[in-house]
Amino acid sequence: MARDSIPAPVSVVWQHTVALIDRLFPPPRSFAVRLWDGTRLPALAPAFTLVLNHPGALRRMFAPPIELSLGEAFICGDFEIDGDIFAAVALFDDLAARQLSLRDLATVARDLLALPMPVAKSAGRGPARLHGALHSRERDRAAIQYHYDVGNDFYAAWLDARMQYSCAYFATGTEDLDTAQERKLDYICRKLHLKRGERLLDIGCGWGGLAMYAAERYGVSVLGITLSEQQAYYANAQIARAGLGARACVKLCDYRSIGAGWFDKIVSVGMFEHVGVCRLPHYFAHAYRLLKPGGLFLNHGIARRASLPAALAGTAACCAPRRASREAGWQRSLRRWLLGEGQFAQRYVFPDGELAPVSAVNLAAERVGFEVRDVENLREHYALTLRHWVSRLEARRHEVIAMSDEATYRTWRLYLAASAHGFERGIISVNQTLLSKADGGKSSLPLTRADLYVH
Repeated sequence: MARDSIPAPVSVVWQHTVALIDRLFPPPRSFAVRLWDGTRLPALAPAFTLVLNHPGALRRMFAPPIELSLGEAFICGDFEIDGDIFAAVALFDDLAARQLSLRDLATVARDLLALPMPVAKSAGRGPARLHGALHSRERDRAAIQYHYDVGNDFYAAWLDARMQYSCAYFATGTEDLDTAQERKLDYICRKLHLKRGERLLDIGCGWGGLAMYAAERYGVSVLGITLSEQQAYYANAQIARAGLGARACVKLCDYRSIGAGWFDKIVSVGMFEHVGVCRLPHYFAHAYRLLKPGGLFLNHGIARRASLPAALAGTAACCAPRRASREAGWQRSLRRWLLGEGQFAQRYVFPDGELAPVSAVNLAAERVGFEVRDVENLREHYALTLRHWVSRLEARRHEVIAMSDEATYRTWRLYLAASAHGFERGIISVNQTLLSKADGGKSSLPLTRADLYVH
């Protein structure tokens, strides 16, 4: 039913709901709205429809901190995104960019409080509840298992055949995900200049895809380590099935527990975001001790733009810091309280995850003795990868829900789409840094990078 055909009398709740939508997202809008009673607020060529499932939906969605409330309202089913979820997550940037006066905020608050209080709902597995000192071994293990031990079948439903949970490498952007992920694995192995018989340590090896690829294609001996019990079980089963047990194995182990043995090469893909900014010097120092002189360490991970907060794990809610220099202190404090950037990811996706600028990460590596030999930003590749993941996840929605639950499906759909937006906008990036432990000044690297692109 179109908005202008609503029969009288219109309810007070309906009036406040429409007033809120118009105030927060003034028309003309790029999206349509469907209310709980079937009312439609149309738009010209809408990218998606925002579906409010009950009269109290907006009250739950926009209660401070807004990012956390929006995320919880979505995974609890208070509202739906029917259509392009990538366009929907971009709206948070539009909202954060609005310059609302105190009078505007008071009016929004009045309309929100006029809506009925929603009934509390369970959000599936619920938020992470971690205990102990931040980045202690016990707490880090619990944080990793919260995210990665959702279930191997869950991840297999939408990842590629090699179970790569990091960005693929696209030559043209038109490749299928399996091809692009295998190209990424080979690209990493070539950057490390792996040679038959070398020992490779894979820190945070995931489901063992890189360890298996390096052992099979490059003939190296690989030790992979992870804190996820389900990843370790899956990886070793795959290694045994492929007949690679003599050259590769995966251990359930904290990187800080690797205390003996030297490695010719070290690789870490998508792991150091869990280390903690304050512990990066220890992380790099430990890797430096484990690496032979002349060895190489490829560190691959997500970085934030230097002006953004550290506790941000791939969410779209990142606009406010760009305006900090133009705002008074009370305005910045009010904005932080209202928006709550990063809180949803911290509670429901990557607890204790911290991002740092790539410059700060590499400075920490240099300070322990590493030489930075190469840095490459692959953020466009990650954006493409995430769009593949969302498409595959949505295509297998019913299977994914059956093997986990509705809230888990919704959490990953929202998180992956918001992360794609972050990479596309340059809010976050993913960098591969090649570090060298020079042997008397010798790096063992060729004079040019040409060999990386001859394949």
